[in-house]
Amino acid sequence: MRPSCEGPLNSVARQGGISRENSAFAHAHDGGRCSGGRGVDARRLRRAAAPGRTGRSGRGVAVCPARTGEGRLARALRGRIASPGQRAASGGPHERAGAGAGAGRGAGVPHADTSDPAVARLTAPGAPFAVVRGEGGALEYASGPRTLREFAETTWAFGERPFLVAEDGTLTYGGFFAAASALACRFTGEYGLVPGDRAAIAMRNHPEWQIAFWAAQLAGLVAVPLNAWWTEGELAYALDDCTPRLLLVDGERLPRVDGWRRRAGARCVVFRGEPSPFPRTDGVERYEDFPPADPYAAPPAVDVAPEADATIFYTSGTTGRPKGAVATQLAQAGATVHPRFHATAAALARGAVPGQGPAPVTLMTFPFFHVAAFTTLYSVMGVGGTLVLMRRWDAERALALVEEHGVTHYSGVPATAVQLLDAARRTGGGLRTLTHLSTGGAAPPPGLADRVTAEYGSRIEPRNGYGLTETSGGVLAASGETYRSDPGGVGRPAPAVETRVAGPSGEALPDGEVGELWIRGQGVVRGYWRDPAASAAAFHEGWFRTGDLATARDGRISVVDRLTDMIVRGGENVYCVEVEAALHGHPDVDDCAVLGVPHPELGEEVAAVVRLRPGASAGARELREHVGGLLAAYKVPARLVLRDAPLPRNATGKILKRELRAEAVGGA
Repeated sequence: MRPSCEGPLNSVARQGGISRENSAFAHAHDGGRCSGGRGVDARRLRRAAAPGRTGRSGRGVAVCPARTGEGRLARALRGRIASPGQRAASGGPHERAGAGAGAGRGAGVPHADTSDPAVARLTAPGAPFAVVRGEGGALEYASGPRTLREFAETTWAFGERPFLVAEDGTLTYGGFFAAASALACRFTGEYGLVPGDRAAIAMRNHPEWQIAFWAAQLAGLVAVPLNAWWTEGELAYALDDCTPRLLLVDGERLPRVDGWRRRAGARCVVFRGEPSPFPRTDGVERYEDFPPADPYAAPPAVDVAPEADATIFYTSGTTGRPKGAVATQLAQAGATVHPRFHATAAALARGAVPGQGPAPVTLMTFPFFHVAAFTTLYSVMGVGGTLVLMRRWDAERALALVEEHGVTHYSGVPATAVQLLDAARRTGGGLRTLTHLSTGGAAPPPGLADRVTAEYGSRIEPRNGYGLTETSGGVLAASGETYRSDPGGVGRPAPAVETRVAGPSGEALPDGEVGELWIRGQGVVRGYWRDPAASAAAFHEGWFRTGDLATARDGRISVVDRLTDMIVRGGENVYCVEVEAALHGHPDVDDCAVLGVPHPELGEEVAAVVRLRPGASAGARELREHVGGLLAAYKVPARLVLRDAPLPRNATGKILKRELRAEAVGGA
C-alpha cells in the first residue's frame, strides 16, 4: 500500500508530509526493536527529549517506545516473565523509572481473575499488564501511559507505515503526527488556547477527524466529539452545554453549527469544503489554506496532567437528552491498554505468540464520535496497524475494501457484521484475508458466533465485548472458543477493571443471580459535564452503575437486559433480550424489538415489533406460537406488530424503542 497525496488529502500531505521523500519519520518500529538502516532525524530526537515535551517531568519520547509493539511481550512470554518473586527481585522493565511499580499509588495487586495461568503471568507484578491501586481505590495499569499525549507520542516511531486509508488517499503515521503537531501549535499559539479549553469536533470519518482530535490532545485541550448525524438543534444543545472555544468541522456540518458559532464568537476550522461553497466569514478558516507544517516541529510545550480532563463524549440519548461523559487523561490512557490486553490474552488462548506477524489492517465502520470507535482505534494505533475508512456503510463496498486492502480485522455493530456476512454469502467470497470479526455497540443476534464458525471454521475468530460511553469504550471482551461456548456472554474484564453484580443496596450478589452491573477502574469517567444530579445517581465511590442487568459466573459476565427495558408483567420480570432472542430464532424474522406497554391490570404487558425477511410469510399468530414453544406463557408478546420498514436505530446500532412505542400499543 503506497502513500498517496491525491484528492482532498493533498492538504494533509502539505500539513504533515505524507510522501516518503518528505517524511522525517522513516524510523520503523519492528516488534519492539529498532530497525536498521534509517534513523530518526537527530533534530527530532533532541526536540523529543526536550524539557516540557510531555506533561510528565523528565519523561520524553523514547527512540524505541516498547509500549507500541509486542516485541518485549513476545520475548517475555517465551520464558522471560518469571515468577512474581523473581520479577520483584530483578525489577521488571515495566516499572516506572526511579520506583517500583505503583510506588506512591498503592501496593500492587493481581487482577481479580488469576485462574487462567496465561492471564496470571500477564498481570503479575512487573508483567506487561500489572495493576496497582490508585489513590481513589480504583485499579490502574502500573506501566501504561498516563495521558493520551504520551500515548500519541509513541506513534511517530511507526514512520511510513500506513495509518489511515481513505477513499482518496493514505496517511502514514509520520504524516499524521506531523500534521497533528503543527495544528496543536496553531491552537496554543495563534489561537491562544490553553489546556482545559474545549474543542468540539463534528465531521464524517475523514482522516482529518483524527488529526483534529489528536491535535487537541497534544495541545492539552478537551476534545468533544459530536454526533455527525445530529441536526442543527441537537448540535446547538450540546454546544450550549460544553461551550467550546473552537469548532473543528467539515463543510457538511458548517451550516449546522455556524449560527451557534456566530452567537458564541468561537473560532472554527473547516477541514473539507463539500458540498457547498466555502463561506468566507470572520472566525472561520480553511485547513487546506494553512501553511505547510515543519516536519521536524514538536508539539507545543504544555503541561498535560493525568488528572486533567481529556474528552467529553455525549451519551446516545436513547432515553432522554444526551449527557456529556467526562473522561480524564488517566481514564483514556487506560482505555488505550484494555484492547491490547484482550488481544494478547486471545492470542495466548489460541496458542499464538502475541505480536507475531504483520500489523492488523482493520475496517472501521464505527463513527469516530462513538467510544466504540476508539476501542478499535487504540488497538490499531498501539501496534502500528492500519485503519481502512468508509464514507458510509455499504456491505458490497466493504467486501471490495477487504479485498483491496487485505483487511484482517472487521470492527462494527452486529447489524453491519450480519450484512457483511450476507454479502459474502451472496457473492461466494470476499473475506479471503479476514481473520477477526469483532462486534460491539449493541447486543449481537443469537447464532452469530455459530454462523461465523459454520461458514469459516477457525479461520475467522469471532469477538464480542462490552463497554459504554461512561467506561471510555470496551472494558470486557470474549473471543474465540470462549465466545463460541457462551455466545450470550460479554467475557471478562480487563486487568484494570473490576465488576460487581449488585443488589438493591449495592451488595455483591452470588454467581448466577441477576443484578445491576457496576464497573470501577481505569477508563471510568469522572462524571457528567455540569450535571451533578445525574453524576450522583450514576456514580458511587468510584463505581459506575451501568443500568444493565447482568449475571456473573466464574468471572464471566452476561448482560441480561437494560434495567429500564425490563418489563414487569403482573409482578413477573420479563427480559426483552430473552424474548428478542426467541423471535430471532424464527427463520422468517429479520429484525425485532420487544418492549413493555401499559396494561390496566397487569401494569405492563409484552409487545413486539417485527420486520420479516423479504418474501417471508409468517404471521403474528405463528410468531407467538414460536415464542411460546421456547419461553413461559407470560413472556409471549400479547401485542405483535409486523412492519416492512427497517427498525429505527441510532448511530451505534441501538434500536430506538421510544419511536416504536406508539406502534406497539396499537398492535394486535
